[in-house]
Amino acid sequence: MVLGIDPGLNNVGWAVLKDEETLVDYGCIENEKKRESAEKLGIIYEEIGKLVEKYKPEVVAIEGLFFAKNKKSALKVAEAMGAIKTAATERGVKIKIYTPLQVKMAVVGYGRADKDQVLDMVQRILGTEEKIKPDHAADAVAVGLTHLMTVDFSQALSDRMKV
Repeated sequence: MVLGIDPGLNNVGWAVLKDEETLVDYGCIENEKKRESAEKLGIIYEEIGKLVEKYKPEVVAIEGLFFAKNKKSALKVAEAMGAIKTAATERGVKIKIYTPLQVKMAVVGYGRADKDQVLDMVQRILGTEEKIKPDHAADAVAVGLTHLMTVDFSQALSDRMKV
């Protein structure tokens, strides 16, 4: 079981996947814009903690922040990532960070894929016609799939090398 996360201060997309074909649940932690930053971080920490306790994932896969045009928003996302990491690690869950490039490569096979291509492939991989909404949740599904696909590929490669 993996908990995929698309981090943000106002919106944190999340998705729980059992395997590459089974989406268990998904949603978005939404913070009111008028709330103070510290309060938003507390809510994120609490809600991620609840998700970890409810679904008991082996791993929390987070889309990392590796490039940002706006330094102010990058700092806010980094703070949210800290709250997410703390909530998970305090409960003994491993953290894996994936770059946007890694997510696009794993899900679409093309590192410059646009958001619509990623969302389309997420639906195809899961075998559903239902659009995952909001977009933050759909992004979290893509991150979770990236982890599962990366782990499966690494395991298959490892198994082949043992022969």
